Amino acid sequence: MNENATKIGPAMATRELLGLPNRITLARTVVAMAFAVVAYRVGTPIWLFIAYPVYWLGDSLDGGVARYRKQETISGAVFDVVCDRACAFFLAGAFLAVYPDVLGPLALFLFQFGVLDTMLTLSFLLWPGCISPNYFFRIDKPIYKYNWSMPAKALNTGGVVVSLVLGHNFGVMWLAYLTAGALALLKIVSLTRLLRILTGRTAAQPSA
Repeated sequence: MNENATKIGPAMATRELLGLPNRITLARTVVAMAFAVVAYRVGTPIWLFIAYPVYWLGDSLDGGVARYRKQETISGAVFDVVCDRACAFFLAGAFLAVYPDVLGPLALFLFQFGVLDTMLTLSFLLWPGCISPNYFFRIDKPIYKYNWSMPAKALNTGGVVVSLVLGHNFGVMWLAYLTAGALALLKIVSLTRLLRILTGRTAAQPSA
C-alpha cells in the first residue's frame, strides 16, 4: 500500500504542476515580464499599458480556470503568489525607466507588496484545508475582505499604478505616497490581527 502511494504521489504532483491553470500562470508571467523588459529598454509607456493588463487579466484567468476545472491546489496557489511578485518587480523596473520620478512611492509599494503582503498571503498555509487566500474568509472575514476580496485585489496593484501615473503627469505625487502608504498600513494592521489570532489574543471571525 505504501509502495503504491509512493509511486502514485509523484505522478499526481506532476499532473498538478503541469495542469492548465499553472500553464496559464507561467504563460502570463513570461509574457508580462517580456513586455516589461521591452518597456525598460524602449522607455515608452505604451509597453507598460500592455504589460499590466496582461498581468492582471492573466492573474484572473488562471484562478478562474482552476476553479472552473476544479483544479485548485496549494502548490498552484503558491506558484501564483511567486509569479505575481516576479511580475510586480519586473514591471516596477520598467516603470522606473519610463517614470523615474516615482521612485519613492514605488519603493514603498514594493516593500508592502514584496514583504508584508507576501507574508500575509502565504499565511493560508498555516491552516490545513485552506487551499488558497481566496478562501481565507473561512478563517477570518475581516482579513479576507481587506486583502483578497475583488475590490481589495484591484486596489492593491491597480490603485498604486493609477496613482503613480497621475502623480507623474499632474504633479500630485503626494497621491501616490498616500496610496502606497495606506496600503502598507493596511498590511501592517492585517498582519497584527493575524498574529493576535494565531496567539489566541483575538478571536477569528470566519464566514460560512
